[in-house]
Amino acid sequence: MQILTDSAKFVRAGNSDWQQQMKLAVRRPEQLLSLLELPENTRICDAQSSGPFPLFVPLPFLSRMQKGNPSDPLLRQVLPIPDESDEVAGFSADPLQESEYVLQPGLLKKYNQRALLIVNGSCAVHCRYCFRRHFPYSDSIQNDQRLRDSMEQLAADSSIEEVILSGGDPLTMVDARLEQMLEQIQQIDHVTRLRIHTRLPIVIPQRVTQAFLGMLENSRLDTIVVVHCNHGNELDSEVQAACRALGQVCNGLLNQSVLLRGVNDSVEDLSELSEKLVRCGVTPYYLHQLDDVSGAAHFHVPVERGVELIRLLRESTSGYMVPRYVKEIPGQPNKTVLA
Repeated sequence: MQILTDSAKFVRAGNSDWQQQMKLAVRRPEQLLSLLELPENTRICDAQSSGPFPLFVPLPFLSRMQKGNPSDPLLRQVLPIPDESDEVAGFSADPLQESEYVLQPGLLKKYNQRALLIVNGSCAVHCRYCFRRHFPYSDSIQNDQRLRDSMEQLAADSSIEEVILSGGDPLTMVDARLEQMLEQIQQIDHVTRLRIHTRLPIVIPQRVTQAFLGMLENSRLDTIVVVHCNHGNELDSEVQAACRALGQVCNGLLNQSVLLRGVNDSVEDLSELSEKLVRCGVTPYYLHQLDDVSGAAHFHVPVERGVELIRLLRESTSGYMVPRYVKEIPGQPNKTVLA
């Protein structure tokens, strides 16, 4: 699929390296609609094209969307619509109350034995349901000084066995910067596990470079990579190849999804997603109940429907293809399993 970008260059969605794909990402709703041959009266929110959480869609992800379909499940995840401005009771800017778990800027400890580093504020795609869409990244991302402070804090707490890299998306960092961070974590003796939460291998599979694979393969840490995929249409052949490559060098390759109205709220969609994930070596791990973040209420699926979907999924497929249906409740010592 060839797409005309703002710079008036034709690119094929699979040919450029990952950094080039970030630069070429679509940033204007009207451009996205034009490329997908959708009518101009498709419901969009112009205010979100340049606001604090603007549209951002890389070409490899866009190439998997169906032209002419305003209900395409991938398009629904990224297109700003007027519903985002609705004020809905119970939905807030910090639904997980993460501000209460900050040890220092960019370092959170929500659960025992684990600490989470907010390494940056950049993502490969702006998912409209993101629970950190209002997060104060400027006060938290790991610049050199904050990273040194975070490493000192981690080293001083011998109860921490696992470090989780999050963001934003940690794989939007270049390999050299990521390698520097991993080397510092490996120097902390009591840290034995590294977990990386990322959407890059799904959105821009070219990000799974040989250098990155080498980092994981050569690390002394037991490394788990958690990717984020919500619909089977996201898993084209290049994404599947990237996942298989990751699976060969890490200790676990897991997927977490979010249950989203109009995206994956049917047993057929969830079954197809699990089958495709397993086919490329990814374990369907979590299906999250939507976090109640402001701007995302239109994606809400009632818990009762989610429980029913998991029941139907168990009846129709193998047990290892059924993710745990969970919700993160602030103050709880772990995620709450709903089904």
